[in-house]
Amino acid sequence: MEQTMIDKLIETAIEQLKFSYTPYSNFKVGAALLAKDGKIYTGCNIENAAYTPTNCAERTAFFKAISEGTKEFDAICIVGGKDGILTEYAAPCGVCRQVMMEFCDPETFKIILAVDKEHYDIFTLKEILPLGFGPLNLA
Repeated sequence: MEQTMIDKLIETAIEQLKFSYTPYSNFKVGAALLAKDGKIYTGCNIENAAYTPTNCAERTAFFKAISEGTKEFDAICIVGGKDGILTEYAAPCGVCRQVMMEFCDPETFKIILAVDKEHYDIFTLKEILPLGFGPLNLA
């Protein structure tokens, strides 16, 4: 993946923090999902007083893309922090990892965890979900 695209995904994910709705945890998360066609879908976390209906930034981005007909993806960048202050990586929760498993190739799909454009790491889905269960398990 080219550095310019990595930078763009990081910038886009950080930009999403301002849309985050987190009145309970104050932990803001932004995501930028890169489709195979080059389009970037965005997401932020959206909390709910009942907690269970809360939606993560990653799933928001995936569901936006899927609801618009896109189902093939190359990478996602995730950023997050208390009050939107980025001090460490915000890794995807188990539910988000499972959604990624449904739509992404675990060997090639990239997950960029970033604090800024100088501080980030890139993982494959397989690295963060080593024994994932997906559609191929049902084939």
